[in-house]
Amino acid sequence: MVKSQILLSLVLLACICTIGFAADSGDLAKENAELRQKLNQIDQELQSLKKTVMEQDGETMDAMPKMVWSNLDIQLYGYLKLDAAYDSSRINNGNYGKWVENESVNKNDDQFNMTANESRLGAILNGPDDGQMKTSGLVEVDFFGPGDGIAENQGRLMMRHAYIMLDWPDNRFNIIAGQTSDVISPLYPRTVNYSVGWFVGNIGYRRPQIRLTKELGFEKGGFLKLEGAVARTIGDTSITMTDSGEDAGFPTFQGRASLTFDETTIGLSGHWGQEEYDTTDTGHNREFTTWSLNLDYTQPICKKVEIKAELFTGENLSAYLGGIGQGVMTDTTLPNYYEEIGSKGGWIAAGLGPWDNKRFNVGVTVDDVDSSDVNVGDRTLNRCVFGNVYCAVNKQTDVAFELSHWRTQYRGPGDGESLRAQMALIYKF
Repeated sequence: MVKSQILLSLVLLACICTIGFAADSGDLAKENAELRQKLNQIDQELQSLKKTVMEQDGETMDAMPKMVWSNLDIQLYGYLKLDAAYDSSRINNGNYGKWVENESVNKNDDQFNMTANESRLGAILNGPDDGQMKTSGLVEVDFFGPGDGIAENQGRLMMRHAYIMLDWPDNRFNIIAGQTSDVISPLYPRTVNYSVGWFVGNIGYRRPQIRLTKELGFEKGGFLKLEGAVARTIGDTSITMTDSGEDAGFPTFQGRASLTFDETTIGLSGHWGQEEYDTTDTGHNREFTTWSLNLDYTQPICKKVEIKAELFTGENLSAYLGGIGQGVMTDTTLPNYYEEIGSKGGWIAAGLGPWDNKRFNVGVTVDDVDSSDVNVGDRTLNRCVFGNVYCAVNKQTDVAFELSHWRTQYRGPGDGESLRAQMALIYKF
């Protein structure tokens, strides 16, 4: 009897729940139908609005842009940088130091500059990797692009690097094709100043090239690195209004051999090329050589001290930021007379730290031009002594301060000196 009562109670409860759910389901079905109708109405209105907007822009539905995704691993990097600098005498170009302007007319003409043009953006593209050969690429730009009439707050985009790399890690061999740094003189002193010693003892820049690199290891440690490149000759257009590098008809050759043992590296490098200038005095064109011989040295002294240095000698080095920016001399006293400008120099710098959140750098750089190769009023010696400190605010942010003394000598009167104080705020990503 008890079992029958329990069973009857369960049946009654089930009937009540079924009736309740049926009532609720009817209400929910009605509400769902109303919601679907409203959503359809909204969707129709949106489609009509899109069509109206695109018809006003002269587009159609088929012309709508589609999202494009790369199948490669892409890593963005770079930094935002604000530089502010005071110079006790006028420095070329102001935003960064190259040399002190001739002071025969305006002596101690101080100046103040502020810019964000060194801010840099780059992307590394990795892959594919078939297990034997890795392919990758890199593109990098900043805002110090050339251009006349560009206001200080209108920096122009400049390509720094854009190259493809084919790498065979097991063979320790790779090929680079595109624009990147020169093979010669590969080191840089760490300066707050954007020009890192260019025009004042540190030669080498960036240019289009095809480069081959091979490493050979030794059983007792260390390795030999061999690098060779065929590069575009960057010529001069200011004398004959033609590109003297292009006019030569063949590229420039660069090479470097370096030995590394226990983190100490010593390298020997050089380049050779020709430029051709159109002339009218002899009825044929004149050819001029550009060449350099260079030594680079890296030596860690201890965990917190590292020494770097480079020496160079050569001729017609303006495209490599040597010769204080002077390559071929035009003697104004003789018609159509040209001569390669010879120069020599180098730099040495020490990196100190880190201590707590600070790193220090000190160094001296010099470019000594053969005074017999230049005209009166041209630059013959450029020297800079610098010291700086980088303070890490956090992992991504640095505040940097640099003090440097510049001296530029000229053939004839007008030697210049300047004390440069520079501050930078850098946000890295």
